[in-house]
Amino acid sequence: MARTPGRHLTPLFDPKSVAVVGASDDPAKYGNAIAAQVLRAPGRRPVHLVNRRGGTVLGRTAAPSVAAIGEQVDLVVLSVPGAGFEAAVDDALACGARALVAITAGFAETGATGRARQQAITARVRDAGAVLVGPNCLGIADNTTELYLASGTFAPGGVALLSQSGNLALELQLRLTPYGLGFSRFVSLGNQADITLVDLVADCASHEGTSAIAVYAEDFGDGRAFAEAAAVAGKPVVLLTAGRGTASARSAQSHTGALTTSADVVAAACRDAGVQLVATPREMATVLAALGTQDRRAGRRTAIFTDGGGHGAIAADAAEAAGLDVPELGEPAQARLREVLWEQSAVGNPVDLAGMGEQDPGSYATTIEALLATEEVDTVLLTGYFGGYAASEAGLGEGGTALSVGELEAAQEIVRAHDGRPKPLVVQSMYPASPSCRILAEGGIPVFGATEDAARALAALTIREPAGPAGVPPLPPPAPVVTDPGYHSVRALLTAAGLRFPAARRITGEEQLRAAAAEFDGPYVLKALHLLHKSDAGGVALRLPDEASLLAAYREMDARLGAPAYSVEAMADLGDGVELIVGVNRDPRFGPVAMVGLGGILTETLQDVAFALAPVPAARAERLLRGLRTAGLLGGVRGRPAVDVAAAAEAVARITEVAAAHPEIAELEINPLLVRPDGALALDARAVLA
Repeated sequence: MARTPGRHLTPLFDPKSVAVVGASDDPAKYGNAIAAQVLRAPGRRPVHLVNRRGGTVLGRTAAPSVAAIGEQVDLVVLSVPGAGFEAAVDDALACGARALVAITAGFAETGATGRARQQAITARVRDAGAVLVGPNCLGIADNTTELYLASGTFAPGGVALLSQSGNLALELQLRLTPYGLGFSRFVSLGNQADITLVDLVADCASHEGTSAIAVYAEDFGDGRAFAEAAAVAGKPVVLLTAGRGTASARSAQSHTGALTTSADVVAAACRDAGVQLVATPREMATVLAALGTQDRRAGRRTAIFTDGGGHGAIAADAAEAAGLDVPELGEPAQARLREVLWEQSAVGNPVDLAGMGEQDPGSYATTIEALLATEEVDTVLLTGYFGGYAASEAGLGEGGTALSVGELEAAQEIVRAHDGRPKPLVVQSMYPASPSCRILAEGGIPVFGATEDAARALAALTIREPAGPAGVPPLPPPAPVVTDPGYHSVRALLTAAGLRFPAARRITGEEQLRAAAAEFDGPYVLKALHLLHKSDAGGVALRLPDEASLLAAYREMDARLGAPAYSVEAMADLGDGVELIVGVNRDPRFGPVAMVGLGGILTETLQDVAFALAPVPAARAERLLRGLRTAGLLGGVRGRPAVDVAAAAEAVARITEVAAAHPEIAELEINPLLVRPDGALALDARAVLA
């Protein structure tokens, strides 16, 4: 899935000249809208309008073709009927065009014939050394270079929007406006025949006018390359995507494949790449507003501060729902708060002024300062009525009452207290547009009207995972191709990688069974081979104490299943162990994706699993394991000893490294991986070839 980096996109975003092919006076045609927009900056660069009939368009002389312009054109927009598209492309390339924006539809989105046309056109563009956005797109815009080639007008700002939806771009603009945010660039992705989402993320990462990258994508193309580009962007990347709820492999033959959905894969890729994954345009705007004000910091211990118990309780619930922690403050922090608050104030967390704000609006600022100073919390969320005093008296004219004046002064003090401090501070107010809240927003403290928005914004400003391996793990070089997915072949492959298995022998008859029983002591396990789900089919017999029991189990199983081969294995001691599942499923967009979780026969019932792009380094694997809902089992419960989580993590690393090195393996699974106090032992293995 590797890509050639560094595509040169200057002709696309800052061309020396522009031509619009299909420019029209007819308002019903898209060529009219594009022509009107490009003429907003006629002095920035030469602009040529092309209409096959010539004449005039929007009061300007139109050329009948790009060739008729008589000079090289750097960028050409093509808004023509599909039947004439190839000829228009050839005309533009012949005149030296280095970038094309193809509005025209009717290509890969229509099926195989359209895809073949699209591929042929893309090949011609690349052979000419040019780049192509689209086809089937709605245009581009770059406010930093005064390039307007989309039907909408975008307010200037620092957000680059890369979108497969034009209407979503319009909605996002409406939602960003209250936060004073706008766009550096807009690109309608279209079919991504040439220029892809990955190319655009990489280019926006180096664009000085862009401070954050917003993406709406339904088709990632090379999803792993997108994650890699986002991971090294050095700027916030916020992703909104659709269709994440469908299974990525409905025909999966392993537990791993059956449990891995598109939503899991995208979420894992975003977490590994540091991408903020959102579910709605409103959430995207919320996250962008937060990330545009403060740097992200490690730690999710959050202090909730309010002047009303109800707001505090609701905000605490919203914070925890957003993945933040709301711990009770310790005695040192509570003692410091008691020094600045009155007796009836609550200081445990949520911290509640309990009416003190009405007596002394300055108490908001002194409390915020105390919370920002304590080492017991990493973030602060102010929620409730703050802003209401100044809002209710905003029309009273000069001066106002002591409450409104005091609140305005408190807002200024809050900005000063927060300035230069590393801790994120977010505000939810019943009056987000009030003069007091405007002071906060202008001072770099994001203000929201909804509690859930404030909590999500604060979560966006925090980093969940501790320091350690980050980013998208590189794929290892391909290993020699596996052609035999048989049980013992897969065991041998993983054993060579350092994974431990119990002693085992493949047998096809009673004589080989007796020989196997003589090689190692019981108790024994008997497995029927060539069955992916052996337990479900009654193809596993456990705890067979001696050779006689083993032989009896073999005869019964063989009479019932008639398997071509069986495996005789040493029975592992399960007493102090925890059974895990470790698997890798190969996603068509993101490549190998690892799953770890509670294993054994209850895997699909409990569904306590976590995902990551493979291969998974041991340090990250350990964090995944300790983040499971049932992670307490690993530390020992009800008198059971703790198991060797480090050994389990190392086993995960080895398994996922093997899977990542073998692209011919569609599914690889160890279930169970028995983790005991003294190490990890793989008890079963299966593989499915692509």
